[in-house]
Amino acid sequence: MRIGFLGPLGTFTEQALLTQADLAAGELVPLTSIPEVIAATETGEVDLGFVPIENAIEGTVNATLDTLAFEADLLVQREVVIPVQLNLLAAPGVGLSDIKRVISIPHATAQCRAFLRRELPGVETVAANSTAEAARLVGERRAPDEAAIGTALAAKLYDLDVLVTDVEDHPGNETRFLVVTRDTIPAPTGHDKTTIVCFQHADRPGSLLSILQEFAARAINLTKLESRPTKRGLGHYCFMIDLEGHIAEELVADCLRDIRSKMADVKFLGSYPAAGERGPAARRDAEAAWQAADEWIKGLRQRIGE
Repeated sequence: MRIGFLGPLGTFTEQALLTQADLAAGELVPLTSIPEVIAATETGEVDLGFVPIENAIEGTVNATLDTLAFEADLLVQREVVIPVQLNLLAAPGVGLSDIKRVISIPHATAQCRAFLRRELPGVETVAANSTAEAARLVGERRAPDEAAIGTALAAKLYDLDVLVTDVEDHPGNETRFLVVTRDTIPAPTGHDKTTIVCFQHADRPGSLLSILQEFAARAINLTKLESRPTKRGLGHYCFMIDLEGHIAEELVADCLRDIRSKMADVKFLGSYPAAGERGPAARRDAEAAWQAADEWIKGLRQRIGE
C-alpha cells in the first residue's frame, strides 16, 4: 500500500500516521500540500491519503475540507485523533533571546500565539507548507536568529535543538486526521461516524432547521456542524455535518434519505470507524427503538385493505 501524507518527512501528519501500525507498514509517500495528497489519492498515484481535518484550538483545516467537498470524490476510511506537542526548534548554538523569526505552518503558529507573545514579543512569523518544511528550512540555513515550530521527530531529522517543548497554548490540544481512498465504505464497527455535505436549493429561513429536525427526530447525535461558502458568491453556503452512526444502520439511512429529498444535493464523504472508545448505549438504544417502530409500521400496513 502506498500512503500519501503531508510532507516532507517529520511533519506532525507523519507522526500521527505512524501511530497506525497497518499504515506505518506501507510505503509512505510525502507530498508537498494537502490538495496534492488528495489529488494523488483520487488519481491512484497513492492508495490512501492521510490528511489533517480539525484541531481542537484552531478548528477545521479548510484546505482539507474544501478539497474533499468541492474538488475530489473520495471516501473517508477512518479517523485518527492524537494529542498535539509542538516544540520550538533551532540550530545548535541558537538561544531563545537570539530568535527574530519563527517559521511554521500557519495552523501551528496560531496554536502558539500566547507563547510567542510572551516569550518572543515582536518576532516575525513566516508561513511554511508544513511544520517539517519549516524545520528543514531552519536546518538547511542554520541562521543564528531563526527558529521553527515543529515536532521532536523533525528536530532529529534536520539536526536541530529543541529549545522549548510544549509551546502550544492550551493543554489537551488534539488534532484529528482522516484516511481517505477512492471507492470503499468500511463495514460498520458499532462505533462509527458519517460525514456529509448538504447543499441547499436556496438560502431561506428555516433551511438549516429542516436538516437538524431529521436528526433530532431520530435521536442521532451530531459531533460537528459547520457552514462553508460554496464558492458561488457571498451568501451561498453549504453545511458540513459529522454524525454518529453508519450508513448501514437503518436509522441513519432513513435520516439521510429524508435529508437528500429536501436538498439540492448531499455529498456523502463516508461512514467510518470513529476514534476513541466504543459508542454510547444511547446509540444502540436509538437503533433498537427505530427497528421496533419499523416493525410496528409494517404490521399496520399489512392490515390495509385492497
